[in-house]
Amino acid sequence: MQKYKKLEKIGEGTCWTLFKVKNRKTQEILALKWVRLDDDAEDVPSSALWEFCLLKELKHKNVIRLHDILHSNEKLTLVFEFCDQDLKKYFDRCSGALDPEIIKSFLLQLLKGLGFCHSHNVVHRDLKPQNLLMNRNGKIKLADFGQARAFGIPIRCYVLFGAKLYSTLGNAGWPLFPDNDLLGMPTKEQWPSTTKLPDYKPYPMYPDTTSLVNIMPKLNNLLICNPVQRISALEALQQPYFSNFCPL
Repeated sequence: MQKYKKLEKIGEGTCWTLFKVKNRKTQEILALKWVRLDDDAEDVPSSALWEFCLLKELKHKNVIRLHDILHSNEKLTLVFEFCDQDLKKYFDRCSGALDPEIIKSFLLQLLKGLGFCHSHNVVHRDLKPQNLLMNRNGKIKLADFGQARAFGIPIRCYVLFGAKLYSTLGNAGWPLFPDNDLLGMPTKEQWPSTTKLPDYKPYPMYPDTTSLVNIMPKLNNLLICNPVQRISALEALQQPYFSNFCPL
């Protein structure tokens, strides 16, 4: 730990604290995440194990880079590349006024990072603006892989309604948008076998009052509930929406 100089605390959770630090030798600015270990705990928290095990294998410009891992009796320390802010803070500062080309750049980078993870059999499972970091050059980084999982055969059932078909575009049993009427409840016509799935429950049939076809018509297939019809991140990158686009 002596090779890092703490500059400021930049975040805190139930069992972790995040600091902005400087490497005393290289002068590089980094993020240092302390994971507190209980006195009577024999094992490292599973979320921290998942995070550093997966990130050791995921090297991509749109995935947060794990530089180092330090372990003591009291804490586990993960050293990451430093990013200036997360997407939630960026959105708050913009107050909803976002240039369409900026939106396209963010989505392009997100899909590239996701496509890379999925091609390496890893699903993030906790995508939200707070877990998408951004550096001062506008580069998006997927972060916080504590809920991520490697998938293969056999696989635990993480998907909607207990479906056995795992589609990498959807998160596990939690809405992408925290609204009960944005996508509506899938109908029998949209997903014929829904009622036969092991975890299906007869939820209220909220209407699709906000048509995503009008909001993002060229990428609407990203948000289809039926995993058979939903396109992957890599397929989304080939959509006309991104044609003739020069990243900022």
